[in-house]
Amino acid sequence: MGRLSAVIWTGQNGLQSLQPLECAGNLAGARNSKIHGLVDKLCRPWVLILTPGNTADCTVGPACVSLLDGIAELLGDKAYDSNSFRKSLRKDGIKPVIPGRSNRKKRIRHDKQAYKDRNVIERCYCRLKDFRRIATRYDKLARNYFSALCLVAAVAFWL
Repeated sequence: MGRLSAVIWTGQNGLQSLQPLECAGNLAGARNSKIHGLVDKLCRPWVLILTPGNTADCTVGPACVSLLDGIAELLGDKAYDSNSFRKSLRKDGIKPVIPGRSNRKKRIRHDKQAYKDRNVIERCYCRLKDFRRIATRYDKLARNYFSALCLVAAVAFWL
């Protein structure tokens, strides 16, 4: 496999009645979960990780990146902006294309032209959400939801 240009994203799903150990965290008074993923330029998901909604995105980013080799550059949104994550990406030879948060004291420069390609992740996520079971999350257990997510990703993008 050649060098990949990966995009990292977070999508949130609202949950109704999940227990804390079932991959749901309290976020804004409701139970939520987040789907973190890496996608290539062809909108195909390579890595999917399910976390509670109150987990910070910048702490999950390194786990996503460590699961896939051959990434040349990583496009991410502002939620993945942290000095430690940027440092680990550069150490691994990955070019971070992540805009800085608005509350940073020192502005972070990023490649705005490359950042425009981040729409592939939004298209991938919208394709996953075309499946009602993924969009609404009827499953109570995280393992059932994650299994359905992986199945949908395989059917929609790989078969």
